[in-house]
Amino acid sequence: MSKRRKSQRAAETTPKREKVRDIFVPRPFEGLVDEPEWIALRELVPAASAPLRLAPALVEEFGERPVTLATVLPMAAPAMTKPDGRVLIGLQRHIQSGDVSRDLAEALLCALRTEPGSPVAVPPLPGPGPRLQDVLVDGPLEITMHDGFEFWLDPGATDDPNVQASLERANAAIYPTVRLTAAKAAYWCQVPEKAHVRWVLPEDEDTALDALARLGAAGTLTLGDDTRFAGMFRAHGRLVPVWDLPEHTPAGEWEAPVAEFAKRYAEALADTAPLDAAARRSRQGLLGRQLTLR
Repeated sequence: MSKRRKSQRAAETTPKREKVRDIFVPRPFEGLVDEPEWIALRELVPAASAPLRLAPALVEEFGERPVTLATVLPMAAPAMTKPDGRVLIGLQRHIQSGDVSRDLAEALLCALRTEPGSPVAVPPLPGPGPRLQDVLVDGPLEITMHDGFEFWLDPGATDDPNVQASLERANAAIYPTVRLTAAKAAYWCQVPEKAHVRWVLPEDEDTALDALARLGAAGTLTLGDDTRFAGMFRAHGRLVPVWDLPEHTPAGEWEAPVAEFAKRYAEALADTAPLDAAARRSRQGLLGRQLTLR
């Protein structure tokens, strides 16, 4: 038999691999009570965790398994299972599809189906199926901020020098981040030579942009002296304004300025009159000051 006939026969007998179609979802966390916080943990926060509750159907199938949402897991893994049955799901991961919510739901399901303590295999493109909104009992996230990634580990794990060295490397990459109480999904962070406040706004983009434009026209976009409105970026269908701050002023000092800004922003949101000429110019200026994510 010729090589050509062999290759033809092989092609006929080999089952065709079904293509998984990827679909982009611009607001993957839409419908969740804490949508802005999900976005913040996904895009802004280096080390944090929050407990999650499985939907009743999953509890019936897999039992009442403790599930923890983590900003990131070792090696940016999508999921981990512990020997005691606990499941950890990572928000920040290397491989993802166009629907973050579907990715996270699939990672959770794969972890629940995996023997506790074993590595979790998660497909890079999960295809159609349940999303976060389908597999969880929705509610406000009870977020715990961490200074390091020790929450990954079981007691005694750092006795292994290799584990300890890996943990130290991961912790060294964390920049100080504080969750502010003055506004939901507002975070202070300190990076080399500067500090920022970044706030994931809950309103749709056009509404938020109009309110920011009104404040810009009124000259009240900053958080006070020695601060600068740096611009904004889009993250999962929401706007995230960013302010540059003095490097050495502690995070707690910005609670009052952020609360005052949040009040001004709420008043601007309540103004439904058409934008005047100054506000329209301000809006155009804001569109020209969009930042690159992170």
